Amino acid sequence: MTSRERPLFKKIALDYSGKEFATRFLSQSFKSNLIYMQHQQQTLEELNRLAPSLASKKALVGIDGFVDKIVHPVAQRNGPGKDFTRIETITDFGARISSAAGKSANLELAPVVEKLGGNGPIMANAQRSLGAQVRYIGALGKGEIHPLFREFAQRTEAIALADPGVTHAAEFKDGKIMFGSTGSLETITFPYLLETIGLEALVQLFSEQDAISMVNWTMIPYLSEVFEGFLDQVLPAIKTNPERLFFFDLADPEKRSREDLLRVLKIFNRFQDFGKVVLGLNYREAEQVDTLLGFDPLPKSEENLKIVAVRIREALALDTVVVHPVECAVCANPDGAFFAEGPFCDNPKITTGAGDHFNAGFLTARLMGLSPEAALTLAVATSGFYVRNAVSPTLENLNTFIQSW
Repeated sequence: MTSRERPLFKKIALDYSGKEFATRFLSQSFKSNLIYMQHQQQTLEELNRLAPSLASKKALVGIDGFVDKIVHPVAQRNGPGKDFTRIETITDFGARISSAAGKSANLELAPVVEKLGGNGPIMANAQRSLGAQVRYIGALGKGEIHPLFREFAQRTEAIALADPGVTHAAEFKDGKIMFGSTGSLETITFPYLLETIGLEALVQLFSEQDAISMVNWTMIPYLSEVFEGFLDQVLPAIKTNPERLFFFDLADPEKRSREDLLRVLKIFNRFQDFGKVVLGLNYREAEQVDTLLGFDPLPKSEENLKIVAVRIREALALDTVVVHPVECAVCANPDGAFFAEGPFCDNPKITTGAGDHFNAGFLTARLMGLSPEAALTLAVATSGFYVRNAVSPTLENLNTFIQSW
């Protein structure tokens, strides 16, 4: 067999003889593991068949940009540099802050790394690493590209709109707290886009794309108006493509008003006239949206996660809704609801950007035409690889990772 004939991805050899008999009588854990292995095999087989198509797929991502300063809050400093014990959980961090009420406190945030950030740039980097052709538009620098974004801007033929915001991301074992400064993002308005880019150029840019992702709605004050500008002036003029994907991510909308959130959720539905809308939600966001839409809260379980995804999708009349807690993921589309277990990591190297990598994995899988289960499996694998290695994976990396987790 020549290298050209050799499949891109190895297949997992599984023996399913007597599966029906075994799954009737063995434990639920065994059943879950068997389904898990089936998802692995299915994902690798679909990747082997469909991955070559990815090189021709074009994706536009926007529209934020942040300088991420990853920090560890210090519990006890024993010496200079890295000689300290960090505050390991958000609960402990909260208790430390609460104890200062009526007094004062001096909390040290020890720097870990400074890197390019923002939901958009991280998602774009991940999609590009997986093999898609990626363009970027967003807050990478006004007048001059910020040094942290120069290489990224060159690789993505980026259109810079404003100076990036700044985020201090305090990471813990059970999550992260992000302290953001976003004043520069207030300049991103639709009239400003028309002034700096031009309507004709925007129409051409959008026409070329197989997928358009606009993320971090929460942190960009006028993004709803930007979306309306796209809908009213740009999208009616682009080439028709009913398979074009529109991906949206809210990015923790708790600080925005109920009215603002309801407004943008209705705006998402309007994009259905020009393609297929995918709304990505982490578990906290899904709870917020579900409650906002008038549904009663449900305890977390596989079936309840499916119910939440289905009822959000139906209430908003979108093509796909994805919900991704830390340990698993579900999606709902016109064909039903689907679930995939995730490769949970107890001690990640990095967590900032994990959700953006999940989104990149899922959308890239959709671009290739993977089934819902395979798309979810690729998404949790993309995120799982990233938090363990602090780098974005290639499809070959994911091939190995999916087989070994």
